[in-house]
Amino acid sequence: MVKKFKEVFGKTEAVIREYPMVLTMAFIGAVSMMFYVNNDFVNREYLFFYLKFSLVASLGISLMFALKMLAQRIGKEVFLQLLGIIFLVLFYFLLPSSEKQFTEVYAYLLIPTFLLSHLFVSFIPFIGENKEQNFWQYNKNLFINFFLTIIFTGILTGGMMLAILAVDKLFDFNFNGRYYSYTFIFLSIFGSCLIFLLFNEKGLSYLEKNSEYPVILKFFTQYILIPLLLIYAVILYFYSAKILINWELPRGWVSYLILAYSVVGILALLLVHPLKENSTKSWVKIFSKIFYYTLAPLIILLFVAIFTRILEYGYTEPRYFVLILAIWLTTVVLYFIFIRKQSIKFVPITLFIFGLFSLALPYLNTFSVAKRSQKNELMKLVSQKNILENGKIKFNKEISSAVADDIANKFNFLAKRNETDFLSNLLPADVKKRFNKDLASNETYKFASIRDEFKSVTEVNEANNRNYRSVRISSKAFSADISKYRQLYKVDYNHNTSFTFENNLFQLDAPGTILKSEFNLALNGERINLLPELKQLFDNAPKDGEQLVDELFITKVIGKYEIKMMFDSVLRNTAPNKSEEYIVNSESIILLIK
Repeated sequence: MVKKFKEVFGKTEAVIREYPMVLTMAFIGAVSMMFYVNNDFVNREYLFFYLKFSLVASLGISLMFALKMLAQRIGKEVFLQLLGIIFLVLFYFLLPSSEKQFTEVYAYLLIPTFLLSHLFVSFIPFIGENKEQNFWQYNKNLFINFFLTIIFTGILTGGMMLAILAVDKLFDFNFNGRYYSYTFIFLSIFGSCLIFLLFNEKGLSYLEKNSEYPVILKFFTQYILIPLLLIYAVILYFYSAKILINWELPRGWVSYLILAYSVVGILALLLVHPLKENSTKSWVKIFSKIFYYTLAPLIILLFVAIFTRILEYGYTEPRYFVLILAIWLTTVVLYFIFIRKQSIKFVPITLFIFGLFSLALPYLNTFSVAKRSQKNELMKLVSQKNILENGKIKFNKEISSAVADDIANKFNFLAKRNETDFLSNLLPADVKKRFNKDLASNETYKFASIRDEFKSVTEVNEANNRNYRSVRISSKAFSADISKYRQLYKVDYNHNTSFTFENNLFQLDAPGTILKSEFNLALNGERINLLPELKQLFDNAPKDGEQLVDELFITKVIGKYEIKMMFDSVLRNTAPNKSEEYIVNSESIILLIK
């Protein structure tokens, strides 16, 4: 037992000597996060400082590990670590100085940067090295060690928290709840880092040495991952066929499914790289040969889906990243189809370059492109709706709720990206004063109050958003000549939808406010669909906008009665796939009977 303890502590001591900067970053990240969650003890002015410090230090874990692997290849460890520290200091000052300014925009900086730091680990020791097998072994061992670390850390953390709970309950210590959060944070950050380094032993020389292909990894890839990918490929191809048959635009989320299929498929090919030539499983051979060819038509669908969204709404950071991934994926497919002498290093290196391009390239990075695009979309919107006068938005102009929401959302988007000068120039003096007051208080989420500045907003059903082309027909005067009719009924079709006349039961069956296929009127159980007559009201209507008519009604004979149904306003929404829905905006419907 003593020997085992000495062996364990000996390995721990060796890891501390070998990876001091990696462990230092993990320790700083864990302790800073513990201070951040302990907001009762820490001065609130310093809370965000601890969060920033924890985020930057956590980024430093993977960065310092990558530089250590490079140093084990080329030397110059002190110089490389100094470069790493300089980068982390600069990155710290890229983050905002207060929590109020820490909007979702910084998620689009932090998440890609963390991913790039892990990609950096995967290839940096092999830049300029022609060691394909060693490169694969290195990444395979990192991959396995990562999952083992998750399992071991989960067991250790859960066990320690249960131990604290047991002591608390058995000995009535009444521990403060923060002890559990401290344990979880410290072990999940510092503990996981130490466990991962213990698995890596002495580093590069151990990670890149040849070893047998793990049986579990082989089973997982051959029997689970690749068959699942084949199923998803069939689903995507059937969906592509549906689009061609119906001649409709693809749904936006299909781009994420294609990217997921592509990235996981490439990962699967990298995992079976040593097996693809001599595998006894035929589907592994087939999948390795045809995968990149199967991606080619899906990439076309991917670009159609991406540009459908971009042309309709403009660029945002997520859409930009999806486009960058699509371009990278196209590059990878072309490389593995047309280049004979291939290297699997091409995958992580090119992904890293594209990711770095999207974050750091002046003028063309995701943040610059998104801001320019949304500025253009905002100016195009206010110009098209004719609510711009002498460069200022006319807030007393009558607009639809969808347009008001769209303008407010774009203000919110640009305000969170520090484009306040541009926005202020669009506002008249009184609105600008309120806007600047919000700006001075740093309450960025209040910029949605721009929506409330519009004095005349026409409420439209939620379905009437910018995905739809909408036409509204309104009656100039909601009045009727009832001299030719025997009875008038006012029907609230959301609540009071039935009435009796001459011992006959009339029922108006409108399934909700949105009508797609039926708008039924029933007489003693006999039903007729009024939707065709409702559609005819739009025969001479414009393709978009609003039309005023003297009287808005439809007539229909049912049984021995003629019914005249009167509305004050009806709406037709046409979706991009040309499907239509009709909305009766009248609070009540007038029915005249003769």
